[in-house]
Order: sequence, then C-alpha cells, then structure tokens
Amino acid sequence: MGQTKGVQQAHIKRLRIFLALLEAAGIVSDMETPGSGLHALRGDLQGFWSVKISGNYRLIFRFENGNAYDVDVVDYH
Repeated sequence: MGQTKGVQQAHIKRLRIFLALLEAAGIVSDMETPGSGLHALRGDLQGFWSVKISGNYRLIFRFENGNAYDVDVVDYH
C-alpha cells in the first residue's frame, strides 16, 4: 500500500483512506461515507462498485464474501 508511483499527489490521501476502508469492510455498504458517492456500475463495468476520489477519478472494485478484488483507479467519464 506504500507505492504511489503513477498516482496524482492530490489523490493519495483520499485513496489511502478508501483502501483502508476496503480492507476493513465486511459488506459493500461499509464504503458508504459522506462524499464517497458509492454506487454500483453498469454496462461494461457491471459488477463493480465505485467511490469518488476526485473530479473524474474513481476507485472501482468488486466485492464478494467480505472481500474486495479487481481494485483499480480509473478516469471513467
């Protein structure tokens, strides 16, 4: 979790918070914090969930049996 290469400096703090929340989450709704914008994705990303990092940047992930996987940061707008 210490690697920040390729991540915009402005996003690092918020991204670390969300990654810590993902690690501790038992259910996907544990990711629903004020301003997170947690929502299920549709279309090509159906099955993924998204939380807002900044601007167009989102942390996306799948969540199953209390575990997050396929975690990525994307600019999907």
